[in-house]
Amino acid sequence: MSFVRSERVAAVLLLVAAVVGLVVANTSIGAPVLALEKVEVGPAGTALHLTLGEWVSEGLLAVFFFVAAVELRNEFTNGQLNTVKKAIRPAVAAAFGVLVPVALYLSITAGSGYTRGWPVPTATDIAFALGVLAIFGRSIPSRLRIFMLALAILDDVVGIVIIAVFFAHDINPLLLIAAAITVTGFAFLSRHIGGRFRVLVFLLLVVLAVLVWVLVALSGIHPTIAGVALGLAMAHQPGLRTRHTLEPFTNGVVLPLFAFTAALVPIPGVGIGELSPPFWGILIALPVGKLVGITLGTWLYTLISRDNRPHITVHGLLAAGALGGIGFTVSLLMNELAFDNRPEIADQGTLAVLLGSGISILVSAILVSTLNTSYRRLHRLRQQAVALSVKRSDERPPPHPA
Repeated sequence: MSFVRSERVAAVLLLVAAVVGLVVANTSIGAPVLALEKVEVGPAGTALHLTLGEWVSEGLLAVFFFVAAVELRNEFTNGQLNTVKKAIRPAVAAAFGVLVPVALYLSITAGSGYTRGWPVPTATDIAFALGVLAIFGRSIPSRLRIFMLALAILDDVVGIVIIAVFFAHDINPLLLIAAAITVTGFAFLSRHIGGRFRVLVFLLLVVLAVLVWVLVALSGIHPTIAGVALGLAMAHQPGLRTRHTLEPFTNGVVLPLFAFTAALVPIPGVGIGELSPPFWGILIALPVGKLVGITLGTWLYTLISRDNRPHITVHGLLAAGALGGIGFTVSLLMNELAFDNRPEIADQGTLAVLLGSGISILVSAILVSTLNTSYRRLHRLRQQAVALSVKRSDERPPPHPA
């Protein structure tokens, strides 16, 4: 399963799973599959009485958020975001990459009563965006890759905050305090995972992690936040080892399964004029808002600041902006949360996320490919110049003796 760690493979699996889900939902087998997704499992009358689809989006997806949180912590402590100077440029880009899509969505849906969906076009799917960059941009310099990674990570932070703050309901403070205490115990134990009792400690960590998830789910906060809290709390080295172990599972099972269930949407039998404002808001704000916001924010920062780090070309900024418009996983989750009481609008929102992300995938693939070709040509010209310089040096006659 080690090949599933590849960003390219992860992106392909996500796309295939979403396409299969959309196709299945609109064929003869769609009805029984959709019925299966709605089967309820868990203690009746509690927040743990969920459908199979909800167990994927609230249970399994928490594992993905744990892995993402471990990576976040590593980047903030030892990686590309461990100083203000490193973080400021992608932070400005991420901020504009959130504000512009929100403004676009709100302007399109103004007066419709569906402004609650404003978070949907703010997300970037880090796995998918970096997968497209890995597939089409093998010759792109590291500074653009680092910028895109930092941008996607900060975008994930924004998404986590939005889910925790704006999609909480009927919060139970006592259960939240119990969850915080359990996370503290998890953090302490994770720093003592070695030695002859490591198996026992590992089992206790698993029990505590499940308990944190249950407490968060019952507290009124979306349970994926439990994964974030545990990932940030876990000791650094054990966290990185756990992330490495779980990565094939999240890339090969969790994310494709979530993409499949989220894309199980029958295409509405309505005309274009009958599609709701949220559909158009998401469809336009996700690819256009992200591209404009990220490009504009970085350009303004470069113009105003005296940042002397290597410059990113306009072509590179446009490519990063287009990659940022691949909302996919987190956008699909936010769409489910925003329109949980309006399933017909949620279905249209899902289609809009898939179409908007598809447009961003196509545009970013073109921009990254052309950028990659430019850098490859530049690299070839430099190699030829060096070879010519060496040849001329070899052909130069030796100096005459004095």
